[in-house]
Amino acid sequence: MPRPCQYRNIRCSPNTNYFKPRGIPMGLLKEVNLTLDELEALRLADFDGLYQEEAAAKMNVSRQTFGNIIKSAHKKIAGALLQGKALKIEGGFVRKVRR
Repeated sequence: MPRPCQYRNIRCSPNTNYFKPRGIPMGLLKEVNLTLDELEALRLADFDGLYQEEAAAKMNVSRQTFGNIIKSAHKKIAGALLQGKALKIEGGFVRKVRR
């Protein structure tokens, strides 16, 4: 039996939660769901430039789990960009913490 998921600490909340290719009607687009913990991992690693170990500690996960989260986020974003899909940001096992 797998271990239950632990909540991941996040500090950012996006102002917008949906991105789509310009000029394509919503009804014709497929969606990719990026979770809030994946967005937080992107922020810590790519935007803030933290090493995985430090970023993992901020999210209250192991370094390996952080690596899995960031890999999933990169794959989803690359797929959305290359295949012309909409990107929806929501969900995940998260707990909002203060800065």
